Amino acid sequence: MPTRQKTLMYGGAFLTSVASFVVICAVLGTQGWMDSEVSFSGGENSTTTVSLTYGLFQVTCAQVINEGLQISDSNFQVVDALRSSGTKGINTAIIVLLVLILLSSLLSAGFTCTNTVSNPYQTFLGPIGVYTWNSISGILTLLVMILFPINVEGNGMSRELAIKCISLELGDVGSKHRYSKKKEQERPIENASKDVILF
Repeated sequence: MPTRQKTLMYGGAFLTSVASFVVICAVLGTQGWMDSEVSFSGGENSTTTVSLTYGLFQVTCAQVINEGLQISDSNFQVVDALRSSGTKGINTAIIVLLVLILLSSLLSAGFTCTNTVSNPYQTFLGPIGVYTWNSISGILTLLVMILFPINVEGNGMSRELAIKCISLELGDVGSKHRYSKKKEQERPIENASKDVILF
């Protein structure tokens, strides 16, 4: 039977591992990893500023043209916007690492729970297992914290997402324009003056 001190120590470690699991789940789910603004300059003193908020899976963007006209927010998937294989590869690697961190947190929670109620001191289920899984989790978390800024700054992830945002808006404007032209062609007589209508 484990001592009270050992039970309290491993019980606290179990709660910490569960909290770590919950935090990683929240990190995977949140779309507020990065806020960024990317400016593009066009001809005739035209500038477009794209404001981005994104995580690993989804992007929310808005455009401001010539510091006045704001186009409504758009949402799209990160994976659909990334064209560079390096950027896409690092983003996928970050997701895989976070899943591995989840698994190591679960294993750490299982090992600390085992140590709370039993006495497996000399086996891998004892403190060695707890130290191992916590170390793996810590190293992988550090890797994620290094890889994400590399992807944003080194690979120009924000720029790729901003270009996708602009192309989405241009596509929407183009489809609305085509729709309105089609509607005009469907009703040419309604727009004609009355004295020209022949019966």
